Amino acid sequence: MIHHFSIAAENPQHAATVLAEVLNGQAFPFFPNPGSYMVFPLDEHGTGIEVYPIETELKPGEDEAQCTFAKSPHASRYTATHAAVSVTTTQEKIEEVGRREGWRVVRCNRDSFFDVMEFWLENRVMIELLTPEMAAQYLAVTKPENLQQMFAAAA
Repeated sequence: MIHHFSIAAENPQHAATVLAEVLNGQAFPFFPNPGSYMVFPLDEHGTGIEVYPIETELKPGEDEAQCTFAKSPHASRYTATHAAVSVTTTQEKIEEVGRREGWRVVRCNRDSFFDVMEFWLENRVMIELLTPEMAAQYLAVTKPENLQQMFAAAA
């Protein structure tokens, strides 16, 4: 289970606030790195999304020290980082929020296996939002026995 992940945003506070809305959660300042925010759907798993300023890099610490935060002057606008997140929100609400923000939102089918809502945060970071119906499709596809068959057939 993934408990939290991080993404970069051009406007972390706004991005976190909008994510909190579609996740039916709350956004809080992330004090270890000023200008960053944590979004919590406030579920029983402690799920969270850290939203950092776009120029933030995580770097390994020295010896036994934990990671450190650094700023890069060469941050790209785009990233391969994305996540699929189950939400209690409806497709209609996701589309409404996306329209209001001017962000791309589109329902897509992933290789005839399951549907997702591509929610393009700031039109640059993709978060695949799965409504309850879509999450059920995803969970059916990713049962261990189904994954074994699918990857055996692909090999």
